[in-house]
Order: sequence, then structure tokens, then C-alpha cells
Amino acid sequence: MERFEGDFLKDKYWGKKEFREAADVSARRTEKREDKTIPNTPQERIENYLDRFQEITDREDPQKRDHGIVAIERLVEGKYIVKQENISDEYIKNILLGNEAELLGYERADVKDEQIKQTVLASLENKIHSSLDTYTVPTELRESLETMVITDQKSRMKQWLSYLTGEEARHAPVALRYWAFAEMLKQGDYDPVRGEYNKRTDATVAIFPELDQQALALVFDEVERRRIGKASTLSTDDEVRQTEFRELLKSENFGRLYAFMQEHVRSLKLPTERLVVTEGEWRVFPQGSSAEDLTAPLQGFQTKWCIAGEGHAESYLETSDVLIYFSKDAEGQNTIPRACIIDNKEQGITEVRGIIFNEEVKQHLDDYITPVVDEKIKTLESGEKWSDTMEGMKKLRDLHFKHLQKESFTKDDLTFLYEIDHPIQSSGYGTDPRIVELRKDRNTEEDMLTIFECTKDQIAHVPSQITKNTKAYVGPLEPGIFQKLPENLEHVYTSFPEKKIRRDSVEIGGKTKEQLIAEMEAAHINISVYAKSMMENRDFIPGKNKEVATLIRLTVADLGFKTSATTDQIYERAQTLGLELCPPDTGPNYRLTYKDQPLNEWIRISMKQIAGSDGDPDVFYLGRDDDGLWLHDIWAMPDYEWYPDNEFVFRLRKSES
Repeated sequence: MERFEGDFLKDKYWGKKEFREAADVSARRTEKREDKTIPNTPQERIENYLDRFQEITDREDPQKRDHGIVAIERLVEGKYIVKQENISDEYIKNILLGNEAELLGYERADVKDEQIKQTVLASLENKIHSSLDTYTVPTELRESLETMVITDQKSRMKQWLSYLTGEEARHAPVALRYWAFAEMLKQGDYDPVRGEYNKRTDATVAIFPELDQQALALVFDEVERRRIGKASTLSTDDEVRQTEFRELLKSENFGRLYAFMQEHVRSLKLPTERLVVTEGEWRVFPQGSSAEDLTAPLQGFQTKWCIAGEGHAESYLETSDVLIYFSKDAEGQNTIPRACIIDNKEQGITEVRGIIFNEEVKQHLDDYITPVVDEKIKTLESGEKWSDTMEGMKKLRDLHFKHLQKESFTKDDLTFLYEIDHPIQSSGYGTDPRIVELRKDRNTEEDMLTIFECTKDQIAHVPSQITKNTKAYVGPLEPGIFQKLPENLEHVYTSFPEKKIRRDSVEIGGKTKEQLIAEMEAAHINISVYAKSMMENRDFIPGKNKEVATLIRLTVADLGFKTSATTDQIYERAQTLGLELCPPDTGPNYRLTYKDQPLNEWIRISMKQIAGSDGDPDVFYLGRDDDGLWLHDIWAMPDYEWYPDNEFVFRLRKSES
């Protein structure tokens, strides 16, 4: 670890009791685990604390890494996510005002104009039959809006945590990553007049700052350069701004530095001005080459790529070739960065990035450059593993062109767009913005008729509408709902298209644990040590006879929980819906069947917990990462709380009739 890392955090946090206590706890755990003494000095304690933090984020076992990340998430949520009771009535009413503005064709920000505000206010008050000042927001509506605020904050927090603990940010010093996350949590809403973020309080309802990888990389770059005695490389055309930056850099105030860098990045040229022009060239920056050579042609462009910072660029070049496609500018020179491929010498292609972005999503490929990137990937040794992603990108490109030319969509087009059979894989961060654009103005009710090949009366929206001719159900899950649905009904949603309830038939029973393990190993399925120890536990008893089990997959939110729920609460709610826990051998059998699992999807098998070799009550956990398919275990204590998007598999209870 670089010496500056310990000194850096000592300057920032050693004076804070909470940080010192956390470092001391970490030291005691290290001493107990490794039977060694950590000297009681700030430098040693902080470096041990950072080693512990990095050990969690860099774990090779994805299940153990997930446990560590979830622990950080829960700690952060308890301290920094706004509580429902702290969301003011005034803020809730402002949301209603903004919603009404959008219905009238305005932007939410337009209500700052007094004349527009009065127009919107009059329309809203006419609907609620009351003055907004004296209006009592209905409890159900208020809870829904409070949940939206809390969910948005959690989502943005997780974006930062995922990035800072993920593969791409590992190139930055761990102290800087820790600092960025800790300080980001203190930032409230952005004040454009002062050019900085307001201080966050217990009652702050604003979402956390936007994650801008390029701006963050430049902050890291400049702070690290200053700390190790190197000169700043940031240059602006405005001397006043240049002087302002020099002073900010001395202060090392994250919020103000990050806000400055965001403004700086926004001032750069957009490489999206000539998208239709794809003539250009690939330039390869080989492993071990100069970081300065890589960053130089990116300066002046707003790509949102972290490799625009020399620190990140240098780290990438330690392990990978970096390939960048530059298209022709107005003068005919190949200067506009359009796409980037990271080709790791050991892992193959690890990243494919483009230049399309908005506040929530980043680094997606544009329509025109997609074929160019696809052709290049095919020439690289590990290109085959990206074939599904690139095929999806090409289909999305074709649909986008159809949309722009106002052509009608076929059933196959709509099936793809609404992700009926599988998610659309993307190369950037977040959902590809073209998906949102394509769905935005469509009539989903009409599209459902095309996709499901049915009439309106064959789509049920409440249980009382279900008949033997029902071809799709889009509505709430009520007690006994799965016994009321036709046995072979394929299309079940709580809302279309986002909340599809997946239903699978899996043969279970009739195989010993030895046979199950042998079949998984023959299929090159990874089995974690703890999952294998679960199968060796005497409580793991496979069924003697073969049978077909109907499995239903539900998220915690599908079960009706708005925030979180314990394992026991989830199991109890599922039972009221007509579901039951899975037999012990369901996990291994489902793993053998579920070969086309999407990358980075992880699902939990609802079952009576079985202790692994560590003694903890576990359930099976099925996933797929870059190493392939996995049968894992995951802790499932009765009082353990799960997030709304955590997904579980239950067995359909057979109808008594």
C-alpha cells in the first residue's frame, strides 16, 4: 500500500471518534484471526482497516463478497438514508405538484417559474378539491411517495458502492475510494449558484450526487498527484477557474472538488455531434504502454470514461490492452473517441464502452458504432463470450432505426423490446436509454395483445377475471392466486413488462447427492465449498422418487413488502399465496436445468435451512458470473432482512381439488 494512503485518511478522519473505533475493532479482529499484534499507531491501524475494507471488496468468492457488500449497505442505510418520519409534508406536496406539471406537458423544474406554478397549482387543486396548503395527503399515496424517495436514495447509494467496490474502480487507491464513498454520503442537493452540494441532514430527501466516472477519476488523479508531489495536469481556458481549482485542490474538500470536476467535464466537447460518421480507426494502447499516451487523445471530450484520468489509465495498462475507436471530425481527422474495448491478458475482454449517457446511465454504444465494435470484437480471442451482448445491441439498434422511421413493430420486435424471453444485455452502466425511449410512447395494452396473441378479455387483471381461456394475468398477487391460474399459463405479471413472474418445471428426486454432484461437475458447474458441505449434511435428504415440481420465482417486492422483510416473513407470505418451501434437492436439480441463466443473476432457493461447514443456517443460491454457473450457499437466518429486489424460488403447492 502506498504510504500516502494511511496519511491521507489520518488527516481526514483520525480526529473522528467513530473512525478510530472502527479502526480499533478491525485491528482486534485481525489480531484474533491472524494471531499478530497491530501497533497502536494511526498509520498502522488505518492501513489494517483499509486492508480489511479491500479484503471484503476483492473477495474472489462472489457469495462472500456479496455478504460483505450487503453488510456495508445495511450500515449505510441505517445512518444515511432518510427515514419516512423525516420526509416533510411540504416535500410530498411538491412531488404532487411536479407530477401535475409533467401531466400538463411541463418539466418538473418549470414550477420554479411563478406563472407556470400557478397554472399547475390550479389544475392540481381542481383535482384534489382542496387548497394544496391544507390538503391531507392520503396515507396510501403518502407511503407510496415516501417509498419512492427512499428507494431512489438507496439505488443511487448502491450505484456508488457497486462502482467503488467493483472491478473498474479497483485501479484507484483504496483510500481514495473509501474517502469518495464516505464524503458522497454527506452531500445533499446541488446548488448551481454556489457551484457545490449542500450539506446532507437527517431530513434531506434529495438523491445522492450523480455518479460520473470521468469526473471522479479526475478528482482521484489530481488528489493523488498532489499527495505524491506531482504537478496538476488539469487545464481550463478560464484563469479564474484555474485559480479556483488550485485552491480547491489544496482543501481536498470532496464535495466541492467533485462538483467542480462535474462542471469541467460538462464543459468538454460532446463526441455525439457526428454519430452518423463512423469512418475512422482503431488505436491499440498495448499493455505496459504510457498512460499519458492513452489519456492525451481523450482530453477535451466528455466520454464519461474513467480512463480519461491517468491513474486509472495506468492501472488498466498494467494488465490489459486498451482499444479505442476514433471517428473522423469535421476536418477529416480521426479524433473523436467513440468506443473502447478493454482486453485483459488473462481474462479476455472485460469491458466494452460507448459514449451515450444521461444522468442515470453511462457508456452505452451508439446505434452507428455498434456494427464497427461488433466486427472488432469478432477478431479478438475472447470475442465469442460477448456475442450475446453484441447481438442484443444490434437488435436494439435496428429497433431504434425502425422507431425513428416510424415503422411498425412485429411480434418478435415487441417480444425483444419488452424482454419477454430474456433481458436485453448491455455494454454500459444501467439500462440502455434506447429501451426507455422506445417504450415511452407505446400503448402497452395494445402491445400485450400482439405479444400474447390474444384478445382483451383473455388478459385478466384481477383474480375474478380468470377463466380457462385466460392467456395472461397482469395484476396483484392475492391469497391462493397460483391455484386459480390455469396450470400452463405462461404470462403472469404483477405489472407489465417490469414484473414478470417466472414459472419453471423441474424434475426433482430420484438422485443421490453423489449423483447430483457428479452431474454438476460433468456439466462444468461450479460448486462452492459451503454448498457442497450443505449437501453432505444429514439434513440434505433427496427425494427417493422422481417428480416434476412447478417452481415460482418472486422478489420480496412481488410478495408485497415495500422496504424489506425477514426470511420468516417471506416464507409466511409465500404460503398465503399458495406456495411452499422447496425440497432440499431442488437447488442442485434446478442448477442442472437452468443452463441459460443471465450473467450476474443470483436467486435464492426457499427451503428449510441447512447448516454449512461454518454452522450457519444456509439455503442454496444459484448464480452466474464470469466464471460460469454456480451452486452457492447464502446465509438465511430466520430474522435476516432481505431487500425488495432479492429473488426467491418457491414450489407451487398443488391444489387440493
